[in-house]
Amino acid sequence: MTEFEEWSVARGAAIIADAAKQDGACIPILHALQRGFGYVPQEAVPMVAEALNLTRAEVHGVVTFYHDFRREPPGRHVVKLCRAEACQSMGGVALHKHAQEKLRVGWGETTTDGRVTLEPVYCLGLCACAPSAMVDGKVYGGLDEAKLGKLIDQMRAA
Repeated sequence: MTEFEEWSVARGAAIIADAAKQDGACIPILHALQRGFGYVPQEAVPMVAEALNLTRAEVHGVVTFYHDFRREPPGRHVVKLCRAEACQSMGGVALHKHAQEKLRVGWGETTTDGRVTLEPVYCLGLCACAPSAMVDGKVYGGLDEAKLGKLIDQMRAA
């Protein structure tokens, strides 16, 4: 489980100011905001635009183009299931359906209790032990419905 800060303009401004010193700072700033808050708050978009002399539309375009950026806070736990070809060929599609049914969410959604967010990812580099997932930053390979179900049950109990 990853703990995130509550959004505040002051903290957002500090994160932006720190990351704005880098070349090509837009993506590093957005990553820094997401590391801090768990997502890129809509209120931060005009702040990033102003700091980098970009339009709000340009910053919004970056946030929405890259599917790894969240626009809403995630659950206490984040499950990223690999949707790449190797994982699909080893039972990933059935595993995805199982996870969605067990959690009662779709891709990018969070359970009603706020505990688990389910996200797609398009390769974790564990092709030899597919299907794979990343749970709270830790990778798991060789998953089946029983193993993934156990991980989900542990998250729900925590």
